[in-house]
Amino acid sequence: MNSSEKIQLEPIEHNSHHPVAPIPIVDYDLDSVVSRYTRQADESWIRYWSRRLICNKPVELLGLEAQQAGLRRALTAWQLAFMGIGAIIGTGIFVLSGQAAAHNAGPAVTVSFIIAGTAAAFAALSYSEMASMIPVSGSAYTYTYATLGEFVAWIIGWDLILEYMVGAATVAVGWSGYFVKFFQVAFHVEFGESWTTPPVSWSENPASISYIPGHYFNVPGFVIIMLITCVLTIGIRQSSMVNSTIVMIKVTVVLLFIFALCGFVDRDNYDPYVPPNTTGYWREFGVPGIFAAASTVFFSYIGFDAVSTAALESENPRRDLPIGILGSLVISTVLYVGTCTVMTGAASYTELGVPTPVSVAVDAVQRRTGDNWQWLNVIVTLGALAGLSSVMLVGLLAQSRVFYSMASDGLLPPWLATIHPRFKTPYIATLIIGTITAIIAAVLPVDLLGNMTSVGTLLAFLLVHVGVIILRFTKPHAERKFRIPGGKYVFLVFPLLGIAISIMLIAVAEVTTIWRLFVWMGIGWVVYFAYGIRRSAMRIDPIAKFKKAHVTSR
Repeated sequence: MNSSEKIQLEPIEHNSHHPVAPIPIVDYDLDSVVSRYTRQADESWIRYWSRRLICNKPVELLGLEAQQAGLRRALTAWQLAFMGIGAIIGTGIFVLSGQAAAHNAGPAVTVSFIIAGTAAAFAALSYSEMASMIPVSGSAYTYTYATLGEFVAWIIGWDLILEYMVGAATVAVGWSGYFVKFFQVAFHVEFGESWTTPPVSWSENPASISYIPGHYFNVPGFVIIMLITCVLTIGIRQSSMVNSTIVMIKVTVVLLFIFALCGFVDRDNYDPYVPPNTTGYWREFGVPGIFAAASTVFFSYIGFDAVSTAALESENPRRDLPIGILGSLVISTVLYVGTCTVMTGAASYTELGVPTPVSVAVDAVQRRTGDNWQWLNVIVTLGALAGLSSVMLVGLLAQSRVFYSMASDGLLPPWLATIHPRFKTPYIATLIIGTITAIIAAVLPVDLLGNMTSVGTLLAFLLVHVGVIILRFTKPHAERKFRIPGGKYVFLVFPLLGIAISIMLIAVAEVTTIWRLFVWMGIGWVVYFAYGIRRSAMRIDPIAKFKKAHVTSR
């Protein structure tokens, strides 16, 4: 090896109509690469493996790998925003809003959404800055790899697998409930629960899981996940068109629900606005119940981070990703607050603890007024089906892209990063994730799944906040199309508040949910130390990886 040899990572010229912003020139001595990523002659194994755990992946290398990715770049800023809205508006409005109102916060669930939205807004600022600086696939996994090292990146990547997979399964369970409701209100057809609901029941206090006699398999939830998996396998452009159409439908339906029922709100349903705690269990009502509900409904805001997983399929990711992330969050929060205010005013919060709370609100107004509101019930149910479908679509898309990024880094088997020669999608990862998610949706209940996803999301947000702080001080001059407001130190207010809120919401989650997350992480550590750390591309041949990224991107 020539010790004076250098790898010069230069700006790359592109012939594409929508070029990716160039990466600044950076020289890497092979000697520095060798000393940083390989074991030295006088270095013990313990010291070497310990150093490997915190060894990060250079931002410049991430950028060059993005330029050689085989995924098709077809998404505009509007399509990214629609992707975010597609993932956000769904379960929060059509499923979890009623659960949180009935079991935790009562009418004050609106405040819970505002608290959760505030935490999401801080996270959105950090995600936007990271996405404009590191416009590559992988979301929080990639950002963490560039700042906190491989082991923490693995932890967050493994966490994202739980977040997106279980999140899509949660939505599928809610979709099944609205599927049954649609046939009931539109055609007066009743489906039995044996094949339309999961056979497993979950109780939080005391924690217990049990089989429901006579329930076998959630067929609608299983089928819709498999259909969406097929759409995602065909291609990103087709998936985006389907998502944009669905988003326009469900936003129209949500606005129709708000304006149609806002004149029929019963003010008595707001009294008491914060129901008192009468059971002694701190999560049930009172002020603590508001924060407990915020922890649960935080699941509703996971959509905007899914936007960043599509960076390699965006036409101009440095500019468009922040627009998609922040735009989708603002629009969705306004719709959440409006819907929850009308829903808890139209029906008593005690009636909303069902998989179809929006339909319950319409039914309550119909009983109170004596008018025929079936037309709105049919439209709302259709909108819920459309809305939940787009949430599943974006969640499964994000999951497969995280798999793609982890497999490309060698932390998962390389065949998970295989791109279909015609469709230009990671089809193997998509099919595997879709099948596993469909099975989970077919057997597990919505409340168990939703709580697991919320805690995993909060952990991802927390680490992204930490990452953006680290990069501000370690790479202060790197190009950023979007910066968190504030000067060199004032900007710290936003990520530090985001960290504090994330920790608080994790702390008020159910203890059993946190234990389930620890169990999942324990499994992930076993996989990492048995496979990932040994097959990592940054360990096996880091010099070749730098050279390949440079040569292939030219």
